[in-house]
Amino acid sequence: MSIRENLAANLRRLCKDHASVSAVCRELHINRTQFERYLQGQTVPNKATAKLICDYFRIDEAELYQDPGTPEPVMRGLPPVSESLFNQMIRPPSPSIAGGTYFTYFSIPGRLDLLVRSVTFVRREAELVTFRRVTGWSERRGSTWARARGNHYGVAISRLNWIYFSGINRRQTGEPSLISVQWAPISEPVLMGKAMLLTEAGPAFVSVIMRRDIANIHARDAISMAHVISLDDPGVDQLVVSLTRDGLG
Repeated sequence: MSIRENLAANLRRLCKDHASVSAVCRELHINRTQFERYLQGQTVPNKATAKLICDYFRIDEAELYQDPGTPEPVMRGLPPVSESLFNQMIRPPSPSIAGGTYFTYFSIPGRLDLLVRSVTFVRREAELVTFRRVTGWSERRGSTWARARGNHYGVAISRLNWIYFSGINRRQTGEPSLISVQWAPISEPVLMGKAMLLTEAGPAFVSVIMRRDIANIHARDAISMAHVISLDDPGVDQLVVSLTRDGLG
């Protein structure tokens, strides 16, 4: 295969893990028509564009152009490190959480009157639980970290009755995130716990509440609700408000 054909095959494979090719183009700020030429093997990107693509997909330039059939190098007698880590993460027990849309609320350091509402899409395939968490832009509120936009993908695992959402931000920052929650001892099904997230001031340890959407809101509408919210807003989930004000969240 030629370099152009390798590039096309690798890009098509990488794009399969995203919502759509158009979404990838928007996040990369690359013209859709131009990107389609890469996907069809008609041309290759210049050095700057190739670096942008590699940074976005978290790969190096050699991986972008290598033969897609090239096996991952391994040490004799040992599985690839990535395989070992993945198998360790998905070993039983499986998280006690159903697939669906979950609104995820984070506290903001120093702002007891505000929360960041993000949306987490949980997908369950047998014992494997994966997720995507989206945090959108908010209006400016001083210099709070909540203005940062996130698009985290990862795996949910269960250990000692806690559910851990371990992910990586696919935005340019590429930072990891870790959310640790468990089912609250109340009548309503609510997950509560702590999260380690990147803020404008650096990593922060914040409270988190997760509640499943039961109204079957369209994904696009749910994402539009991912922003900073006020506890005084009557449209905010009142159970979340109550738990937050009681200091339980």
